[in-house]
Amino acid sequence: MKFEPRWIAWEITRRCNLHCIHCRSSSEEVVMKHPDPSKEECFRIIDDISSYAQPVIVLTGGEPLLREDVFEIAEYGRMKGLRVCMATNGTLINDEVCKKIKDVDIKMISLSLDGPDEKTHDNFRQQKGAFTATIEATKLLKKYDIPFLINSSFTKRNQHTIPETYRLAKQLGATAWYMFMIVPTGRGENLLNELIDEEDYEKILQWHYDMEKNEKDILVRPTCAPQYYRVILQRSKQEGEKFERRSLKFSTGGAKGCVAAQLICLINVDEDVMPCSYFPLSAGNLKKQSFREIWENSKLFNDLRDFASYKGRCRVCEYLNVCGGCRARAYCLKDDYMEEDPQCKYIPRRYE
Repeated sequence: MKFEPRWIAWEITRRCNLHCIHCRSSSEEVVMKHPDPSKEECFRIIDDISSYAQPVIVLTGGEPLLREDVFEIAEYGRMKGLRVCMATNGTLINDEVCKKIKDVDIKMISLSLDGPDEKTHDNFRQQKGAFTATIEATKLLKKYDIPFLINSSFTKRNQHTIPETYRLAKQLGATAWYMFMIVPTGRGENLLNELIDEEDYEKILQWHYDMEKNEKDILVRPTCAPQYYRVILQRSKQEGEKFERRSLKFSTGGAKGCVAAQLICLINVDEDVMPCSYFPLSAGNLKKQSFREIWENSKLFNDLRDFASYKGRCRVCEYLNVCGGCRARAYCLKDDYMEEDPQCKYIPRRYE
């Protein structure tokens, strides 16, 4: 099977104006240990990627809008034929930023909203006023006709707000709402006792299925929850109905739940190429190797693509080819990326 990169998250800074409890990059307002790559280095990375493939590039961080040259980087990517998107916390969006987004043709903005109210979101983001600023950002994006999606991350502290957060995303006019089941990496390592437990995890996926089956206006998708694809097959078979999902133009697509190193990857500020945004292990570095060499030949990426070598329940699971378990979660919680997903409660028929 040929694996092609369709979506690359690119961390162009680790600087951030917030201090979110779950930040995978442990971003700070001032970062000396991991300085931003220069504009010239960013152009080199774009040249490298575009010479091999034409994926969607998501400029992320940290907070990418803290870079004064972020729109030059975005425009260069567009000139090289890449579809450029941006992931931002939303607090720095204003009229001038919206005009620049339009000028350089950034295709999609993703905003973070971790609850339906100020108390919940600001607690998650560790910044008073973050919720209000993000809501104002959605209004500005609508004003300038810029499509946006909303990412929402959940732990035990805010899982009770999931249905209400979904309704708010829809009300705000988001193109899509992605429900993130966090992986404890970066600053999220401090949240091990807040991870959603197995029973609630399964109930949330069942809720999402019922919600999505009747949702016609907005694309919805659980993220970092590959078991959802098992739920779809189980419920569809039980109900005798074909489950049809809406698609987004720049969706990663694919039938398999975990697409780390198969359709997506992350490039961090140090130019390490990682399987996904929540997988803190490098497959290679762009200062030493080409993107193509890392994508096609790295041991880490090829291990993750070898489904038959997965361990534990994942190895014998009848849903292996549509789920695969979260490889980042296996690595972060079991220190072995080929192990079974420790947050999955499903017992395969062949498991002994």
